[in-house]
Amino acid sequence: MVFVFPGQGSQWVGMAAELLVSSPVFAARMGECAVALAPFVEWDLLEVVSGGVGLDRVDVVQPVLFAVMVSLAEVWRVFGVVPDVVVGHSQGEIAAACVAGVLSLGDAARVVAVRSRLLRGLSGGGGMAVLGVSVGVVEGLLVGLGGRVVVAAVNGPSSVVVSGEVGALGELVVRCGELGVWVRVVDVDYAAHSSGVDGVVGRLGVELGSVVPVSGGVPFYSTVVGGVVDGGELGAGYWCRNLREVVGFAGAVEGLVGEGFRVFVEVSPHPVLTGAVEEVVEAGGGGGVVVGTLRRGEGGWGRFLLSLGEVFVGGVGVDWGAALVGG
Repeated sequence: MVFVFPGQGSQWVGMAAELLVSSPVFAARMGECAVALAPFVEWDLLEVVSGGVGLDRVDVVQPVLFAVMVSLAEVWRVFGVVPDVVVGHSQGEIAAACVAGVLSLGDAARVVAVRSRLLRGLSGGGGMAVLGVSVGVVEGLLVGLGGRVVVAAVNGPSSVVVSGEVGALGELVVRCGELGVWVRVVDVDYAAHSSGVDGVVGRLGVELGSVVPVSGGVPFYSTVVGGVVDGGELGAGYWCRNLREVVGFAGAVEGLVGEGFRVFVEVSPHPVLTGAVEEVVEAGGGGGVVVGTLRRGEGGWGRFLLSLGEVFVGGVGVDWGAALVGG
């Protein structure tokens, strides 16, 4: 089984707030995340989750998403649903590394807090968009833009993220409209996974110099390298590459499917990568189970149990006794 941790985009006001009340396991892990993040942020994690204030800031939403994903993974674990391997998308790799035991909670909190703070300093310097076509088609659409927009992430056979200058992105959106290509501008004002972050990559490496990764108990499948990497390699240099280089998510899922993995659980407050994963699984012969955890507007215990049921029906063993004590 593969646990999938997405990047920014699955957030919504009120996400997981119900679980803070209904799940002791979730609440306890969130409390630990709050303590770990406290030295690096000026806001309170539990207050943000309960009230939703600040989620429009990258230096708030990314650490909050990290905490929610790590805490949801702990709830899955209590029910006996544990990953054989983890994979993350962009900032999601930080949560994946923490769940795999590669990064301590404290080091993971440092990585996500520093990374998102530096990104906030780039606000207004670029943008990103998702196109519903293959990477080959996207590369053709980018011809003539003079390198001002580049491929930032390949999520699936027909899902590609681009990143670059705002003006050039506008030209691309117009071009897509003329050709009938589905496109959606992402609600960010920086250009991650492109030269737009070159100004902060060096600082990121310096500020993460104290991070000490270890070989974790769960294999970490890198969307930067394109395969399983030893946890000890996930030091400052890796996290610089994570921010700067293209996210090879589709290739990672293809590799996992090729190794025989057929059950994928997206650990997030709203599924944003399940469609792309399903496409890759189908291209690899189908027969897989792809489920989310929570959904927008459904952030409580009932939604989690439904997702747990989907996994169970898909053939995964579940310890239902945990439901009797509220997880």
